[in-house]
Amino acid sequence: MTELKVPAVAESITEVTLSRFLVKDGDYVTIDQPICELETDKASQEIPAPIGGLVKFVAKEGDDLKIGDLICHIDENAAAPANAPKVEAKAEVVVQKKAEAPKQEAVIETKTTNYATGTPSPAAKKILDEGGVKSTDVKGTGVSGRLTKEDALNAVRNKANLPQREAFSRNERREKMSRLRKTISERLVYSKNSTAMLTTFNEVDMTAINAIRAKYGETFKKKNEVSLGMMSFFSKAVCLALEKFPAVNASIEDNEIVYHDYCDISIAVSTPKGLVVPVIRNAESLTLAGIEKKVKELAIKGRDGLLGMDDMTGGTFTISNGGVFGSLMSTPIINPPQTAILGMHKVQDRPMAIDGQVVIRPMMYIALSYDHRVIDGKESVSFLVAVKDFLENPHKMLLGADPVDLLLDI
Repeated sequence: MTELKVPAVAESITEVTLSRFLVKDGDYVTIDQPICELETDKASQEIPAPIGGLVKFVAKEGDDLKIGDLICHIDENAAAPANAPKVEAKAEVVVQKKAEAPKQEAVIETKTTNYATGTPSPAAKKILDEGGVKSTDVKGTGVSGRLTKEDALNAVRNKANLPQREAFSRNERREKMSRLRKTISERLVYSKNSTAMLTTFNEVDMTAINAIRAKYGETFKKKNEVSLGMMSFFSKAVCLALEKFPAVNASIEDNEIVYHDYCDISIAVSTPKGLVVPVIRNAESLTLAGIEKKVKELAIKGRDGLLGMDDMTGGTFTISNGGVFGSLMSTPIINPPQTAILGMHKVQDRPMAIDGQVVIRPMMYIALSYDHRVIDGKESVSFLVAVKDFLENPHKMLLGADPVDLLLDI
């Protein structure tokens, strides 16, 4: 009889939550087959079977376990059932696709149910909310069962055929707060109580960025196999501005201020389990394509619950984009021990006075929350103005300044 215990997942983690079993009690499993999923403060990790045999659960789903606690027993002496599959994880379906070319072998694609299953994309969520449809009443057709915009539109159109909420219902339900949600709560409260947080605002004319995306978007996507989004422009603008104002890229450790000569940009990502902030390492050294590829990679891993500790530790500055959910303005909370966070918001056409004329321009409010213990008001405002300048004049990002100014040495 082999014991499966909670392994040491990271140096600083002493307790985990058994979020779910991936097999049933009494199932016969094979070696390396995932048995369960453990949830830590920042990520989830599947635990494989060290040996084949019959599984007997000891812990229960939702239990908080310490490192070394017993999860289950595996009876390796038990005979494998005649119909036992070689590898079969719960809710796993194997789909075989036909070869596209005569010489190409058949492609095997594995689809596994995870936290993305049944979770709407931001656009889909907005449609469902406005249409009064619950996401639990809709079946997703996206990757890993994610609810797409088309799923949401079809659900709203067919609302009459969906289960209706009971009139004047007084029902309630209680769910245990996940370990990630508890950690998020603790960190947000800590940030509010331990920093001298202040927020300054500005607005950006997105005309130039929109023009570049419209003109070069298709070419960019064909070459780099990733869309040209706004996050790469903002990340590049932030990195250039951080070079001018190093205090905004600093962190506080004990009684010292640590100034970083690199830009590890944390990107706030909304996942089915909650908000996480994976990190783009050395963003200052990446091209726009490099940043977009990294953003896509981290977003997919976050959606599928595959972010590891290495993906989310560190970070010298954070960018949060509430605009994808329709937010027009907000005050983001600092991600300690960082000293600042930039909030992006919805792009909205507004009348602007330009050269004595009222014109309609695509405008975005941006917000910088900063720790006043390290960053003075002048630095924070100047940093945000620099970010605004780079975004409204993207050609300055080529050399970090106006090429004409450099040419004239002024």
